[in-house]
Amino acid sequence: MILDSRICYRALKARDARFDGRFFVAVSSTRIYCRPVCTVKPPKRENCRFFPSAAAAESGGYRPCLRCRPELAPGNASVDAISRLAQAAASMMEDRTLDQEGLDTIASRLGITDRHLRRAFGAEFGVSPVEFAQTQKLLLAKRLLTDTALPVTEVAFASGFGSVRRFNALFKQRYRLRPGQLRGPLRGGTPLAAAADVLKFELSFRPPFDWSAVSAFLGVRSIAGVEAVEDGCYRRTVRILIDGKEHTGWIAVEMSPGKPTLRVAVSASLAKALPPVLSRVKALMDLACHPAEVAQALGALAKHHPGLRVPGAFDGFEMAVRAILGQQVTVAAARTVAGRFAAMFGDAIATPFDSLATLFPTAMRVAALSPGRIARLGMPGARARTVVALARAVADGRLALVPNADIEATLAALRALPGIGEWTAQYIAMRALSWPDAFPHTDLGVMKALGETGARRVLAAGEAWRPWRARHAPLRQAKQELSEYFGGERKRFETALAPEGTPFQLAVWKAISTVGFGKTITYGELARRAGCPGSARAAGAATGRNPIGIIVPCHRIVGSNGSLTGYAGGLDRKRALLALESGIPELLAAA
Repeated sequence: MILDSRICYRALKARDARFDGRFFVAVSSTRIYCRPVCTVKPPKRENCRFFPSAAAAESGGYRPCLRCRPELAPGNASVDAISRLAQAAASMMEDRTLDQEGLDTIASRLGITDRHLRRAFGAEFGVSPVEFAQTQKLLLAKRLLTDTALPVTEVAFASGFGSVRRFNALFKQRYRLRPGQLRGPLRGGTPLAAAADVLKFELSFRPPFDWSAVSAFLGVRSIAGVEAVEDGCYRRTVRILIDGKEHTGWIAVEMSPGKPTLRVAVSASLAKALPPVLSRVKALMDLACHPAEVAQALGALAKHHPGLRVPGAFDGFEMAVRAILGQQVTVAAARTVAGRFAAMFGDAIATPFDSLATLFPTAMRVAALSPGRIARLGMPGARARTVVALARAVADGRLALVPNADIEATLAALRALPGIGEWTAQYIAMRALSWPDAFPHTDLGVMKALGETGARRVLAAGEAWRPWRARHAPLRQAKQELSEYFGGERKRFETALAPEGTPFQLAVWKAISTVGFGKTITYGELARRAGCPGSARAAGAATGRNPIGIIVPCHRIVGSNGSLTGYAGGLDRKRALLALESGIPELLAAA
């Protein structure tokens, strides 16, 4: 990556968060490197050197700033060919693929030679893959030493070092500190997280981040017992295999108040699996997204949805199974079957949360099942056979459902499985492979939402949104469902909602959503459903502030005497909506 020092210095002086993680500044007078958002006084221009990665800065002899903490900088997400290859390899290194399987395996997954990968890596980060991996391990160790109470020995192994001696030597060489010194005078002698059973971290992102929309999307698709969204916090059980040993536990993710980070709690049982755990959280929450670039590509589509992101997958196999179970059924029905599937074939786990009690079954376990056993959970036999075929392909290594896998090869392998069409393959690519340009152009709902009749025309329409077509998916879903509603084909909306408002307003809007198709209730009844009986006037005011009309059907709220009362879209429109839902042609004509 070629950096323009003039632009970098301007971004540094402005502390522009959009550049956080895209470059690092090293100061020759202090031999320290920082993030461009560091709060220290900006150094003189002549003392600055700019590097594309933390690894390049450390390779140049600089040590990380203890104030802005470069290990917390958000990652990159470019779709440029060379850059994407290097970023994909870096992501796999975070998941410890280099340690377990070697550079040849990483190159093979990306569909290139290891020689080409080394060239791409050097061009993007300015260092070799091995040097980059060492820096990632050291930065994770620095984070664990600063933020947790883990003993230094456990920190060494949790960071991916095979030897405590090697860890101590490299740490002192790079940072001019002994590991224990980060817990001495620099931290007042006490680590931030003293709880022995929970490890706590913060993962940065480039604002804005629509957490409400992401958590709502994950919540309505959560698998009972495996994951849950409660009080704005996403939680799930975890099973990760490292060097042939299984590590199990749980994680919890929520938005940090007042700063652009997500707070992540990890059970101490996962201490030796932290690199892949944190890497998967980043992929699940799409933390590498550049919102400004997405907004520029999507134009008006993104204007009213700042911070739009595509939720990825914590476990690619689990997500793919969930996608297959959701074929040709509603989101709610798919969630029910997925819960049965996990409860029947998964493993029990003890957690502090009542909603988390199950580990999703492994591909190896599912591959050994007969399709008949799966079909008895409530699905067609053909779909059960698809689940088994997928599990066998993953279990024997023919299919790797991980972020940044070779897109074309993986899509081809998915399409070759019985029962997986273009829509399912593209959806899996969008979430399990974290491919931002995935586009289910053959889906009839997408065609209808875009007003097109053929897959080729849909592809042509989507060219304007490349390379972020996947981020248009939530808007397509809402448009599709509204089209079906007005066409008399839909009575209930399944679009994930995350409106912003006061607690009372949110309670009222939630209560409005319980009013069935073709039904009406009074403002008094609405207030009672919202938990505030006697507050009909306040409920009416909250109804008037509803930001998602029709989908949150405030047109179904009427006066105590049955009168239509007010409606932001006008009484004629309210009358027309009620007439449409009544199914009585005379009323519709009169409206």
